[in-house]
Amino acid sequence: MLAFHFWMRARVTILGSGTSHGVPMIGCSCAVCTSADPRDRRTRPSIYVDVENGPKILVDTSTDLREQALVNQVLRVDAILFTHSHADHIMGLDDSRRFSQMQKRAIPCYADRDTAASLKKTFYYVFDPATDKGGGLPQIDLRIIDGPFSVDGVAVQPIPLMHGSRPITGFRFGDFAYLTDTNHVPDEAMPLLAGVKTMVLDALRHRPHPTHFTVAQALGVVERVKPEQAYFTHICHDLPHVATNASLPAGVALAFDGLQVDIAWT
Repeated sequence: MLAFHFWMRARVTILGSGTSHGVPMIGCSCAVCTSADPRDRRTRPSIYVDVENGPKILVDTSTDLREQALVNQVLRVDAILFTHSHADHIMGLDDSRRFSQMQKRAIPCYADRDTAASLKKTFYYVFDPATDKGGGLPQIDLRIIDGPFSVDGVAVQPIPLMHGSRPITGFRFGDFAYLTDTNHVPDEAMPLLAGVKTMVLDALRHRPHPTHFTVAQALGVVERVKPEQAYFTHICHDLPHVATNASLPAGVALAFDGLQVDIAWT
């Protein structure tokens, strides 16, 4: 496991806390989709890690990246980390070109081998030297995750997860862990989560799903990891914010778009 830097601090912003459909969902008039509570409005899942006097790290380029960046005043991205290549986690990649334009350099992007291959296929025009450059392209420096790594001196610990039958990647930054789009945390991941104080974890709904945790299953993971605070993400329209939080134990709550959490490397 990569050694964490001492006394480094960061602020994590939940850019999106919703499922792949987003909430409200197209064509739905349920109580959550028509809710006036802004915490029931959920864009596609992503987080932004703003390290104090350090790099600004985006995890996934969600379908809603442009809106999320504008709403949360995301002005810089020094690296992008990908959990996997499902559409709701990568389809905003083209909007990253604005950051590379402003910063005048390619953005390092970290992904496992399967995700990197999918990115090259889905966004073939980005990686094809023959593509006409007139319209502007994301400037991407694609790097393979094969173990712990660092972004401008900031330690990042990949966490192996399962999304149905598919291996994907969660991430640990200091005392914070981000584990989205999973229905199984393998035993080998547990030592990598030791000492985590804040965890953001997949919890789609109460009803079973083949590739996502239910609320009850997510609570089981919280009991194993024992963070001081857990937030559930990748939430569908089955879970109203206020009513669901009232049913959760102390130290557990639904995440919401715009939620900010302070973290540290100790």
